[in-house]
Amino acid sequence: MSLTEAAAERLRKLGSASGPEMEAVRIGVKNGGCAGMEYTMEYAAERKPHDEVVEDKGVTILIDPSALMFLLGTEMDYQVSQMRSGFVFNNPNQTSACGCGESVMLKPAGQPDPEPANIAE
Repeated sequence: MSLTEAAAERLRKLGSASGPEMEAVRIGVKNGGCAGMEYTMEYAAERKPHDEVVEDKGVTILIDPSALMFLLGTEMDYQVSQMRSGFVFNNPNQTSACGCGESVMLKPAGQPDPEPANIAE
């Protein structure tokens, strides 16, 4: 997992605003949403025994071990527009997303894309 400079800058600002109790940000995925999965982010005061630690651009990110295979190769960005601002995950393991952009369908890294359903004509 890597960060764009915009994401790293935003995480550094969030970290300094949260105080010294924040060691890192933990990233994961959970079941939910209309497409099947959602990204999760939370402040982490300490590392859990099986967290994967990523250091990029002066920011520490902890990857939940159950999400590791879904997040391999992912770039995390921070985007600001007139309508919204937030973190965006550019994930090569994402096979689809819902229309609102809140949930995604992910496959584990190294797995082939799901086959489209055959529709009889």
